[in-house]
Amino acid sequence: MPLSPPAPRTARHIRRITYQGFEREDGLWDIEGELHDSKTHDLPSRRNPGRTRRAGEPIHHMWLRVTVDRNLVVQAIESAMDDHPLAGCPEAQRALQAMVGCSMTRGWRQSIQIHLGGVASCTHLRELLFNLATATFQSVESAFQSQGDEPPRHLGQCTGWDFHGQAVKEHYPQFYGHTPQLLKK
Repeated sequence: MPLSPPAPRTARHIRRITYQGFEREDGLWDIEGELHDSKTHDLPSRRNPGRTRRAGEPIHHMWLRVTVDRNLVVQAIESAMDDHPLAGCPEAQRALQAMVGCSMTRGWRQSIQIHLGGVASCTHLRELLFNLATATFQSVESAFQSQGDEPPRHLGQCTGWDFHGQAVKEHYPQFYGHTPQLLKK
């Protein structure tokens, strides 16, 4: 275990999130996300009063498939809810179609909030979408290419890819010391 030994404790909740990226034969990419929540103890079901949800049984089990082009623009979106706690939860899936045409580049989280925020959709589907962009960047090689004299999108977005850091100096020397337009004075 890479963390220090914990204080005595009892596990109460388990969340598993998985992402996978697939290159399609038609030149598009499918990025799939799965979210699975469960408790380590029995609890009453909110959707089915009188029923007990057993420890380990999913409370949320949701899937997303987002199809993007090489420019990371959403071409299609599909979802499934195998398990959800409330009867109205599946209604949240309809709003996802508003994300078709949105770009996973800068502004992705803002687009999600604009189109799916509040009660327009589902907290858990939004969570899957937020980080689905990262899985997309890791899957689609063109996301790491520079656009002419513009640096690749991932530069300047973390300590490791600091424009003044060793990784940029070594792997993208033409952008070493770059100051993004928004920061120039």
